[in-house]
Amino acid sequence: MPIPFIMPKMDMDQEEVFIDQWLKNEGDHVERGETVIIIETDKITSEVEAPATGTLTRLLYHENESAPVTKIVAYILEEGETEADLPEQEQQGLEKTDSGEKTPDNRKQKPIIATPIALRMAEAENINLEDIPFSGDKITKRDIQNYLTKHKEIKIKSRVKTPATPLARRIAKEEAVDLSKINGTGPRGRVQADDVSSYIDNKAEAPILADKSELAGKTIGVSTMRQRISEKITASYQTSPHIFLTVEVDMGRFEANRKIINELSVKEGLQKISLTAYMLRILASCLKRHPYLNASLDDDKITFWEEINIGIATALEDGLIVPVIHNADKLMINELNKQIKALAQRAKDGTLTLQEIQGGTFTISNMGMFGIHSFTSIINPPQSAILSVGAIKRKPVVVDDQDSINVRPMMMMTLAADHRIVDGAVAAHFLSDLVEKLENPEANNI
Repeated sequence: MPIPFIMPKMDMDQEEVFIDQWLKNEGDHVERGETVIIIETDKITSEVEAPATGTLTRLLYHENESAPVTKIVAYILEEGETEADLPEQEQQGLEKTDSGEKTPDNRKQKPIIATPIALRMAEAENINLEDIPFSGDKITKRDIQNYLTKHKEIKIKSRVKTPATPLARRIAKEEAVDLSKINGTGPRGRVQADDVSSYIDNKAEAPILADKSELAGKTIGVSTMRQRISEKITASYQTSPHIFLTVEVDMGRFEANRKIINELSVKEGLQKISLTAYMLRILASCLKRHPYLNASLDDDKITFWEEINIGIATALEDGLIVPVIHNADKLMINELNKQIKALAQRAKDGTLTLQEIQGGTFTISNMGMFGIHSFTSIINPPQSAILSVGAIKRKPVVVDDQDSINVRPMMMMTLAADHRIVDGAVAAHFLSDLVEKLENPEANNI
């Protein structure tokens, strides 16, 4: 009996996927476990494997079309079977025109919609979606690639001499960094070596956001990712009673300790440790001591997770994604740093796997690279909390009981917690513990 090729469900509440490419044609032989389809969801691009060995036949959904999950998209004929053994043909996604002919329903007039990867490519290349010809119901990355092949122009940027120290220039040259993009902290805006190092640390984690001024006055279709984000955030905010607690942290010792760690890392030929990596290491150790912040609510039961899997909210051109560092408390700081940078890059490239975005038990959102001092975030369900981290700013503060004032690097953090799981005192205790560890990192033994 022919074996149904069923589109797997990539996420708990996923309803459909977008078929980017069939790697096999009808009549081709496929092996069980062989990659046959490349699909896109609102979060990632994934490969779908053949469920059995045989001959691929009756493709019910084609490239550049959406296909429902848990439904049959094709069949595989085993040895000795023919198309006569297939079940009766189903008419899917077709409607009659005035002439009586059947045409795909994706030919209806509708707002221009692009797949997540295609949208990121278009915005990165500053391409107007209305200028891109396409045949399906969405613009795909292949449509963008075809357009670029025919129309892309080479833009020559004028080079402006940026004031910088010799060491800053050498580091920028070695790391292929454009000095004109760095805000110098030296006299008259001169770029210092530390400015370049800080820029490099943040670059791997900061999203690349294109200028969207060309969208003014236009109406475009809401992307699948944006729809999913809207539904998820709305449900979270309406279902989970949020409580918000904000604290201010003196990051002086933290930064001094990170500098020492980075000096040792450079001597050993390792990557410099980013602020996010160092902070996640400390955060993970805190979560082990505060189980209610590493929990979730299912009906009338609270589940306390044994694993500490920290999600890092990452902005994309067309939405938001949260790659997850699994078992963050068990990773050495250099491995943690390596994973964070790799996940951030794959998020930008749209190549995250399903495993890399699932299983989060706590989320952190850092907008310090944008100069944001303080902000609140909506909890990522079914988690019980999310931590919002602002920029480190030097400012005068009272440092002792004699009201002595000193300029210190200060950072704001805001915890949003689900009040159904976490009481205010429990959340406050967690934040107090986290502040203590950040202000005294040398005691963390990491």
